[in-house]
Amino acid sequence: MAEYACLRRLCEARGISGDESAVRAVILEEIRPFCDEITITPLGGILARKRGKSPAARRVMIDAHMDEVGLIVTHISEEGFLSFGCVGGIDRRVLPGCRVWIGEKPVPGTILVRPVHLVEKENSGRVPPVEEMVIDIGAASREEAFQAVQPGDSVTFASFFEAGHGAIKSRALDDRAGCAALIEVLRQELPFDITASFSVQEEVGLMGAGTAAFLTRPEVALVLEATTAADIPGVDEPRRVCRVGQGPVLSFMDRNTVYDKALLSLAERTAQQAGIPIQYKQAVAGGNNAGSIHRSAGGVRTLALSLACRYLHAPVSLISEKDYGDYIRLAQRLAEVLPAGEEA
Repeated sequence: MAEYACLRRLCEARGISGDESAVRAVILEEIRPFCDEITITPLGGILARKRGKSPAARRVMIDAHMDEVGLIVTHISEEGFLSFGCVGGIDRRVLPGCRVWIGEKPVPGTILVRPVHLVEKENSGRVPPVEEMVIDIGAASREEAFQAVQPGDSVTFASFFEAGHGAIKSRALDDRAGCAALIEVLRQELPFDITASFSVQEEVGLMGAGTAAFLTRPEVALVLEATTAADIPGVDEPRRVCRVGQGPVLSFMDRNTVYDKALLSLAERTAQQAGIPIQYKQAVAGGNNAGSIHRSAGGVRTLALSLACRYLHAPVSLISEKDYGDYIRLAQRLAEVLPAGEEA
């Protein structure tokens, strides 16, 4: 599993939006030998400049976000239970019974709801709101809980990393897989200069990518991201959006961005020339850092390259090993052709 060592390190690092320091440390360690200039932005993002053999015909920024969804402790009760809020978009149906890690130490806990034998009959099938859930760390009192955790502590899913049998399963593949792909881009010799952006706070409003684009002033941006694959039982064919195992994903449009048509054609042609299968996202849904990048300054022509991922924002997500390899290869090829000024 040596080929997944970097991805594993990134996925096992804990870093919800606004608390990405552990992930940032891993990325910096990985990219320092390969970059000519590294800047940490005021919000905590990384801007890494990599010189190629020649100056670029146009300024290109490639972005992947380092943050993940999670929870944040908001209150500790007299009995020692932790109330929490969501950081990013989380379906509350996945929360009851989840094991979590709290704070830097970290402290283990379990998300609880009222036991089934104490639930009124009319509410037996109801998923309670987050406000009715708590985290139990085994503390006997508020004072005991305060010795281990504090309000404001970050909470992440206690998950695992596993690769094999054609699939990779882990917490935070959105978007640590994109970060790993961008690291692989920086490892290679490039024909032209590029700027890599490992941005923060994507999950709470695309914050870090907008500031990165403001600082970098790219003419073209490539966003490396994971996107929801709904190729699961019970979902009709038109609503499956994209499919695990059928290649990297290109998008025409999402809720925030209409993607540059010439760049889409260029990406399609580049993939075809490299023998890389691609698929198109079959819905105008979701969003990513392109939403803030493309409207930065006077506007930035933007392309998104996504990885089909089942169970996005859940304790465990799943991607295809083959898709992941093809995703990296296509990202590397686009890093070569986008700065050259080619058009479809």
